[in-house]
Amino acid sequence: MAVDVLLGLQWGDEGKGKIVDVLAPQYDIIARFQGGPNAGHTLIFDGKKFVLHTVPSGIFRQQQLNLIGNGVVIDPITLSKELDELDAAGIDYQDRLFVARKAHIILPTHRLLDAAREHAKGERKIGSTLKGIGPTYMDKTGRNGLRVGNLAAPDFQERYDRLKEKHLQLVGLYPYIEFDLAKEEKAWFTAVERLRALPFVDGEYYINDALKQGKKVLAEGAQGSMLDIDFGTYPYVTSSNTITAGVCTGLGVAPQQIGEVIGITKAYCTRVGGGPFPTELTDGTGEFLRKEGAEFGATTGRPRRCGWIDLVQLRYTIMLSGVTQLVVTKVDVLNKFETIRAADSYLVDGDASRELPFDLVHENYEAVYTDLTGWHSDLTGVKKERELPQACMDYVKYLEDKLDTPVTMVSTGPDREELVVR
Repeated sequence: MAVDVLLGLQWGDEGKGKIVDVLAPQYDIIARFQGGPNAGHTLIFDGKKFVLHTVPSGIFRQQQLNLIGNGVVIDPITLSKELDELDAAGIDYQDRLFVARKAHIILPTHRLLDAAREHAKGERKIGSTLKGIGPTYMDKTGRNGLRVGNLAAPDFQERYDRLKEKHLQLVGLYPYIEFDLAKEEKAWFTAVERLRALPFVDGEYYINDALKQGKKVLAEGAQGSMLDIDFGTYPYVTSSNTITAGVCTGLGVAPQQIGEVIGITKAYCTRVGGGPFPTELTDGTGEFLRKEGAEFGATTGRPRRCGWIDLVQLRYTIMLSGVTQLVVTKVDVLNKFETIRAADSYLVDGDASRELPFDLVHENYEAVYTDLTGWHSDLTGVKKERELPQACMDYVKYLEDKLDTPVTMVSTGPDREELVVR
C-alpha cells in the first residue's frame, strides 16, 4: 500500500483537521509528519468543537491508529492538555496513539528563547507563535536536541540540564522578558510523565511494517505549503518542510511510497502574522471575510489577514507537492458576495507572469484579478453537488480548470457532515 498525503496549499488554516477526520475511516493509520503545537486543527461534530495541536486528527475515530511522527516537535505540556480534553470527551486513545522515538521535545527554555528572540526583533517580527518551535528545530539541526527516545536514558536529567544551560546563555544575549522558568519547569516535568505513559515506537519501522501488511496510511501535514522552510515566503516561514517531500523525512518512508496527494485550499485566502500576502484585503471586504469566516487563530487567537484566492500561489504549491486532488473549504463564507475575485497572474516589474517571484518580501509585483459571479445564497444543509447553486459550481469548475487538478470535495460549513463529495 502507499501513503496518501493531506496538506494545506496556502498559509495554513485551510481546514485540514476536518478533512482528515472525514477521511480517517478509509485508513488504518493517521500520522502527523511535521510541525509542532503551532498547529491548530479544528474539528466540529455532534455540536462540539475540538482543537488539536499535536495529536493526529484521526483520534476521534475509534478504529484508527494515530502516530506522532519523528518530524514533529512535541511540547509535553501542550500534549498533556490535549490528552486531558480527550479524557473529558471520553475518547479512548491509550492503545491508539503512538509516538515516534525520534521526535524532538520542546523544553521550557525553547519557549523562553523563542519569546526573547521575537521580542528583540521589534518591528521585524516574523509572527512566531512563541511555542518554541524554531529553537527546537535549530537544536535538531545543531545536533544537540532531546528526543522522545531519550526519556528512557539514565542520564536524561543531565542532558536536559546541559541543553537548558545552553539556552539560558543564549537568552542572556537578548533584552530581559518576563518568564517564570521554575513554574514552567514544574509543569513540564509533570507533563513528561504523561508523555512517558504513551507507547513509543520506532516510527520508520512502524509505518513501513504497516505498509508491508497492506495497511492504509494517511499522512497529515500542519501549517501550509507557503510556510515551507525552503519554498515558502522566506523568512516569514515555519521551521519544517510542509510539502509532500516532508512526509518522507517526517515519517521515514521512501518517495515511491507516496500515493494520492490531497491538497486543501480555502475558497479565499488567509494568513496569520507577518510576511507577504499578495491578495490581502485591508479594506471593509477583508474585514467582512474575517467576520464571516470567524478567522481567528485556533492556536493563538490572533485575527487572520484575509484576501481573495491566489491561483498563482496555488499552482506553485500544487506543483511542489504533486497534488492529485483538491478540497475547497469555506465556500459558504462567500455566500453573500455578488462578485468574487481570483488572482490568476501577477504583474512583476510591469510584466505579466503566472509564476511566483523569487522574493515576495521585496520584489515589485501586484496581483491581477478575474471577476466571477457570486451565488449570493445560503449553503446551509447542502451536502450534494446537485444542491449547489450554479454559480458556486461554476466557481469550482473555474478553479479546476485554472489549477488543472480535480476538486473532489467542497466544504459548505464547519461540521464534519457539511461536505459535498464530488
